Amino acid sequence: MGNRCVPKLKGGSFGSVETMEELFAVAAAMEREAIAGYSQLAQHMRDENQPELAATFEHLVAEETRHLNDVSHLALQITGKTPAFDDKGAAAVAPELFAFYRAFSAAARNDEDDDDAATVAPELVTSYRALSTAVHNEERAFAFWTYVAAGSTSRELCDAAEQMAREELQHVATLRRERRRAFHRQRASLLATTNWTLASLEQQFANLVDGVVSELESSEMRESLIGCAAEARTRAGQLRETPLGNTPLLNHVQGLMTARLRPICELLLDCYLDLGDHASSEAARARAQVYAAQMLECISAVQEIARSTSPGGAR
Repeated sequence: MGNRCVPKLKGGSFGSVETMEELFAVAAAMEREAIAGYSQLAQHMRDENQPELAATFEHLVAEETRHLNDVSHLALQITGKTPAFDDKGAAAVAPELFAFYRAFSAAARNDEDDDDAATVAPELVTSYRALSTAVHNEERAFAFWTYVAAGSTSRELCDAAEQMAREELQHVATLRRERRRAFHRQRASLLATTNWTLASLEQQFANLVDGVVSELESSEMRESLIGCAAEARTRAGQLRETPLGNTPLLNHVQGLMTARLRPICELLLDCYLDLGDHASSEAARARAQVYAAQMLECISAVQEIARSTSPGGAR
């Protein structure tokens, strides 16, 4: 896993992860934080007489509770004890890592934009944004554990952090699927405007990069985006040689989805997540998950560039 998806942080990086106790303490605190946040949103939706959205967040509470139980079980299995569950406990057990998580989360939240909502019917904006909140949370968690894996002091700790990242990627897949369902409940009549394939979408993404990279003043941003385009062309070639299979998402591609960098990144990510669940072979599913992780990194790079070049929103 790479680390291009890590947000820029002022003041340097964090101290390395030294023990499994530190890792599990922060993992448990993250899950508890998500449970508390979704519980508050569920109550808010009930107060606003939005029972369907309240039920959505209650489902998320149940999912995060299950994730917390999984973390607790794994911690007990590996370390012989359950992890610290709350902020106070995590800060005591893993002060440097927990402080970094707080700084990371704040920076990552600043990375988010509402570019997706511009293509959603007005009557769906509330439900879409509700589910987007959860999607962004899981994407932040994926990026965090990817970074932790890169800074781990042992192979064992790196493997554990990478496992956490893989699980968060699965959470991203589940939530993005729920968000798509909310979208298509009212927009089932979307018609394809072009016969797109994954390879042609990857090539289109690379072409869009070519059109904007020369405008960037930052050499670091240019290098990051050029790297994304190079990966896209590599994936396109691999897909032409060995296709991954079909996903129904390619039947609902509109012009707006392929005209700008962020929407096409999102579309490709959704396609790979769908194939990661439904591809015909284990090898194809694993390959799709690798591609999905790469697309998450590209989305973060595109967001960083959009903030620097387009004050009015993402490209």
